[in-house]
Amino acid sequence: MRVEPDLEFIRYMKSAGGDTLKKCFQCATCSVVCPLSTDDSPFPRKEMIWAQWGLKEKLVADADVLLCHQCGDCTAYCPRGAKPGDVLGAIRAYVYKHYGFPSGLANLASSGKNAPLLIAIPATIILVLWIVSGGMHIPTVQELAHNGFGHFFGHWDWPWLSKNVAFIDGIMLPTATLALVASYVGVSSMWKAMEKQYNVNAEFRPSCFQFTTEFLVPAVKEIIAHDRFEKCGVNLNRVKGHLPLVLSFIGLLIVTGYSAFTQDLIGMFIPSMHGPISQMNPIKWLANASAIGLIFGIATLWANRSSQEIEEGKSRNFYDWFLIYEIMGVGVTGFGAEIFRLAGIPSFAYLLYYFHLVAVMMLFLYMPYTKFAHLVYRTFAMAFERYRMSGYVTK
Repeated sequence: MRVEPDLEFIRYMKSAGGDTLKKCFQCATCSVVCPLSTDDSPFPRKEMIWAQWGLKEKLVADADVLLCHQCGDCTAYCPRGAKPGDVLGAIRAYVYKHYGFPSGLANLASSGKNAPLLIAIPATIILVLWIVSGGMHIPTVQELAHNGFGHFFGHWDWPWLSKNVAFIDGIMLPTATLALVASYVGVSSMWKAMEKQYNVNAEFRPSCFQFTTEFLVPAVKEIIAHDRFEKCGVNLNRVKGHLPLVLSFIGLLIVTGYSAFTQDLIGMFIPSMHGPISQMNPIKWLANASAIGLIFGIATLWANRSSQEIEEGKSRNFYDWFLIYEIMGVGVTGFGAEIFRLAGIPSFAYLLYYFHLVAVMMLFLYMPYTKFAHLVYRTFAMAFERYRMSGYVTK
């Protein structure tokens, strides 16, 4: 067999945390300790071989790479310090870049040298719209108490939709739509590549409803329950940060849905709904609890990551830290803006709210290309794992 290594792929892996790859000498210790490894699929030894050989096309179509939840056992027991867990993380980073759509945005979000531009794009968009809206001013204490951030982008007398909601929808909905389209294109391409690599031939295709109920929903349930994390040895404490983070995002999704329903829909008939949610509303309690959980979860992961770099010599890379900074930015600016609003300090409240909008837009815009994309790609890899072993597929 003629092996033609992809040198660009190898260079990218080294920059994304896989710089210890060359130390691996194929002793298979990693496959012995890994709970995902089987006799037919010696994970992650086969991935280490493919990575050393630069076999990019095999790795980007390998479901096992995405099923790995980086428990750390393979890295801890590696006698050569090859850190297979870090190498697999670097491969996943490349997967998101490889399947990224549009490719220009995916390439932009894959390198730390582009960080200033990644921040500048949403910051400029929101700043320009803030200026154009005519709402760029610091309110009085009384105005802030009465309107909250409801007049951040100004106010008009049209009762059907507040000006603030119109501008925020105009920013976030296209951004979220782009993220969804990019995720769909990327996952679809990955699914086809996995079918080809695993030689999956379906007797008949499940309907959308069957696929969702039989494969996708069980995968989501397993992710929320963190079942596979329970098999972790070395990195079991990641659950302390990872689980509250996932639950916080679910809580904030509920809050966002409620806010959109009350302000965008009910607000068309009851304009008073355009104001801030009352502190006595249980949804507000959920919002505050979720914000605290978000900050606690990401702070825990931040501490764990820092500890690994100091005590275990784990390489510091943009792929891991960008998402940590991003989520921390969302949590701190959102919670901070709320604190300063309640404290009656308009200047700090509005400034932090601006940064919060920037952080949220960044989270949506770069989701399909950063470590956050693992939530989508891993979910469908888990669904594929169930699908290829189901009765739909010819054995």
